[in-house]
Amino acid sequence: MAAASAPQNQLSDRVAIVTGASRGIGRAVALHLASLGARVVINYASNAALADSIAAQINSAAKSDNVRAITVQADVSNPDQVKSLFDAAESAFGAPAHILVNSAGVLDSKLPSIADMPLEEFDRTFSINARGAFLCCREAANRLKRGGGGRIVCLTTSVVASLKVGYGAYAPSKAAVETMVKILAKELKGTGITANAVAPGPVATEMFFAGKTEEAIKKAVDDCPLGRLGETGDVAPLVGFLATDAGEWVNGQVIRVNGGYV
Repeated sequence: MAAASAPQNQLSDRVAIVTGASRGIGRAVALHLASLGARVVINYASNAALADSIAAQINSAAKSDNVRAITVQADVSNPDQVKSLFDAAESAFGAPAHILVNSAGVLDSKLPSIADMPLEEFDRTFSINARGAFLCCREAANRLKRGGGGRIVCLTTSVVASLKVGYGAYAPSKAAVETMVKILAKELKGTGITANAVAPGPVATEMFFAGKTEEAIKKAVDDCPLGRLGETGDVAPLVGFLATDAGEWVNGQVIRVNGGYV
């Protein structure tokens, strides 16, 4: 289903950094925040063409000649590149970022059991999903605008609660992020910055479909009380709400958005 329409300019001139924004949920979030008036930094790891197309879409929809979106390549597991990502935001828009949405993540499409999981795959999963979230949150905690309007939102997963087999690296890597977000919210006391996690269930994205059989996809649909997979438009508005002033009183929370899947 398409994202519900929202009042314009709730995030007027606020700067939002969205990691993993070239595709999937990150892409939908970047477009939604832009529709709320935010100026958006679209982070990507490798696919410049996809990232550029999203920036072009946002900029072409702008009612002025001002650039509303830029793209920045950065590996979120690299601290120097994460710093450069925030530097680029400040340089492009002349102000500290207000919002970080950490959507970058990886999932092994083979879904190996813990007994069969190569150590390299475990390390890669934690490097991007947990270490990457840590580095982005650490930078945001030090550099987001103080005094109100600062928002940190990390995308995790409902598998942290459902504990499905085959997710022996992915679920723990995201569980670490959920714990970190709850602690971070307390540590940011006095800054006006909130920190939350949004945990989708199965969403019809490239990452979800990769390597899955028709039977596995059907089971995911059957397991949902609403009888369908989630769509990126089901998730982006919740992230948008948390990023606005209306979401200020939600802090240190993990919100599962999954149609009742868990």
